[in-house]
Amino acid sequence: MRGHDGGATLAPGRVGDVRRRNLALVLGSIGPEARATRADIATATGLTKASVSSLVAELLETGLVEELGVTRAGERGRPGVGLALDARRGALGAEVNVDYLAVGVVDLHGALRFHEVAEAVNRGRAPHEVVAELSLIVERCVAAAAEAGMTLLGGGLAVPGLVDPARGVVLNAPNLGWRNADLAPSLGELVPQAPFGVVLSNEADSAALAELWYGQGMSLGSYLYVSGEVGVGGGLVMGSELFSGPGGHAGEVGHVVVEPAGRRCSCGGRGCLETVAGQEAILAAAGITDGGSTTAARMAALQASLEAGDAQAITAAERAGHYLGIAVVSSARVVDVSAVVLGGHFAALAPWIRPALLSSLDGFAPGVIAEEAVAFSELGTTAALRGAAGAAIRRALAAPYELLG
Repeated sequence: MRGHDGGATLAPGRVGDVRRRNLALVLGSIGPEARATRADIATATGLTKASVSSLVAELLETGLVEELGVTRAGERGRPGVGLALDARRGALGAEVNVDYLAVGVVDLHGALRFHEVAEAVNRGRAPHEVVAELSLIVERCVAAAAEAGMTLLGGGLAVPGLVDPARGVVLNAPNLGWRNADLAPSLGELVPQAPFGVVLSNEADSAALAELWYGQGMSLGSYLYVSGEVGVGGGLVMGSELFSGPGGHAGEVGHVVVEPAGRRCSCGGRGCLETVAGQEAILAAAGITDGGSTTAARMAALQASLEAGDAQAITAAERAGHYLGIAVVSSARVVDVSAVVLGGHFAALAPWIRPALLSSLDGFAPGVIAEEAVAFSELGTTAALRGAAGAAIRRALAAPYELLG
């Protein structure tokens, strides 16, 4: 039996299928530092001890798992050898945003081992030029990982726009000025030796997943993630899984209309949340318009003005929080979520945005999103690349058999 790509496809119920599922099942029972023994895994999975021992031997061969020495769960019985995910394996995460490039390496324990950010004016530049510049940062991070004895399993590239991950195409990234940009050839060259490849993703979706895996999201279960950058992005996590919709574009809260008679947006619409709560909109409203400064410098100036009690800056932040609340409650009514996580500049400006946001939520939809269900991300500017790397890690953990000879 042949698959659509010409490769062999196993019929349902074949021994190979069962063993593949059991490999993933056993691997799912091994945490970063839990030191589970073979006996623990047998109890957790319902598999026989002999089967677990055989499967663990294969997992050790993949390099995803390491033995950590003898551990004793109780006083009875022989002590077992502890097993944990091997932190010498990891994945690369990269992000292209309007005004910066970022790259990082995340290990199987979830730690960000290497991280580099470079300011860059990417709006209007050709995609291949931007990715070529990004690849120089990737090379340095990959080299640092190799020097530390790490093996990279795969990677992810996050961009602020609508993407087709299967084809590696950026369909539309209005703030970058990219449309139908084919990045597939470049993706393959970023980490060419990685067995699970490099996958393209939406920046806000990746950040939403990073919040689930490495932040506060697991305790929330279902939430709307709103990312504040030059643009405003959003991601929906439902039942601890990303919900991207049939076309992969669900959660675009930045283009929810909050001010119908408002300004034109980069998407071609009018009055989108991005036009009042994006970085450029807040900076302009605060009177910080020095075009010669970088966005990072102007955001730092905004924060300094807020801390100094500048009335115009405070009004700009409060206005953004007010309209952010409108977009959040409008989205929550449609998709039935009762929690929201704010990242990017919304998190950085939380002391000034939060009161207006809470007031807006309570005024427009009392009880839909409670105050305690409003969270601000602690992942900072690393969220998107962490999520992109984390997705690659999960591809590997779901298919460990791909690493066997």
